[in-house]
Amino acid sequence: MIVYLIAYIGSYFLAQGEYYYLSGLLLLLAALWLYLKDYRRFKNLIHLRGLFSLFWVGGQGLACLKLSRLQQDWMLMTWICMALAFMGFWIVFEILSRLYGTGYDSHSRWRSFAGNPKPVFQMVCILTAVSLLAFLTEAVVLGYIPLFVRGVPHAYSEFHLTGIHYITVSCVLVPSLAVLYFHMERGRGSERRMLVAAIMTGISLILPILCVSRFQFVFAVILAGFTYISLQKRFQPLYLLGLLVVILPVYLILTVARSHDVEYLNGIFEMKYTGMPIFITQPYMYIANNYDNFNCLVEALPRHTFGLRGLYPLWALTGLKFVFPQLINFPIYVDKKELTTLTLFYDAYYDFGWLGVLVFSCVLGLVAYLLVLKLREMRNPMGYLLYAQMGAYLILSFFTTWFSNPTTWFYLILTGLMAVYYYFNEHRR
Repeated sequence: MIVYLIAYIGSYFLAQGEYYYLSGLLLLLAALWLYLKDYRRFKNLIHLRGLFSLFWVGGQGLACLKLSRLQQDWMLMTWICMALAFMGFWIVFEILSRLYGTGYDSHSRWRSFAGNPKPVFQMVCILTAVSLLAFLTEAVVLGYIPLFVRGVPHAYSEFHLTGIHYITVSCVLVPSLAVLYFHMERGRGSERRMLVAAIMTGISLILPILCVSRFQFVFAVILAGFTYISLQKRFQPLYLLGLLVVILPVYLILTVARSHDVEYLNGIFEMKYTGMPIFITQPYMYIANNYDNFNCLVEALPRHTFGLRGLYPLWALTGLKFVFPQLINFPIYVDKKELTTLTLFYDAYYDFGWLGVLVFSCVLGLVAYLLVLKLREMRNPMGYLLYAQMGAYLILSFFTTWFSNPTTWFYLILTGLMAVYYYFNEHRR
């Protein structure tokens, strides 16, 4: 933490002096140091605090480089909130680790997970079938499939039927379930069932491609990768390289399929160096600009909403937003209308200011600690799926307000229901 504070204060003063490259580099090095420190301590490639340190602090470091003309100097409150978001998480995790242990102490044992694979196989098949049916319903009612629409950059944005689309995108959980199933079968199961599970996994990955949803595809692969890694006794860095090999080609293909050509993207991103390759520009702006959108919020917010923004999943999933539209009638403050992705803490500030950011980060640190503590002792396979989801939300902490997103809570509720289904099937044997 001392290293982080020194780097953070240095980065702030360098940014004030407009030494943006040095400011960003200092935070990038701090992020890498924090991740490696946790990795050396816990020998866990996807340790939740390590992931959050690397991606939240590292994302801020990229933003501090100021490679786009859209990016402006941040307000002091923005710097304070971003520091509180990290420090609350890190300190709560550290305090609990010292008080109650880490799950990686010398006396703890790693247990290879084993259980009944049949309920997991049933979940793979049922969830894939339900997601496919929901997708076909949307395609028939709306009259098109986004992948086959040309010249419309936002075709996926309109591909939604209220209530139905949550079920369509639940297909992203299937690859993780399949990983759990294959791990539990360990090559001794029915070859026919294993073939069916592989086919279901393929269908679940095709659905995001048909929707032209880069995020859903990437999210599905990340969840499956994290689930696989969490089941292994030894964590190899090459596992993450394998994830990139799968993700990058499909990501680029879907970018083209969404009619996002180089000219269109460069016009939006307004990079200072116009000759920068688009495969660098696009991920950079999808990370860095979100921090600038947070700064826009700090600058422009006239008053806090005291929980109404954060409770959006409740208004959405219960349908109350249609009855009382004033519950969700709050503007989004961004620096450009096309760039609407936000950080994990955007709504926390929107609701309660810096105090909301600090409290929310402390709660996340508590949840992350509990998941890490129980990782090596989980008896219900859905625990690994939950861990993978939390890991994905933390590495994408720069991307959006995950826990005020109804889709996130739909996934969590669905994971809970599957955990209950597995539990009763196990105890019925």
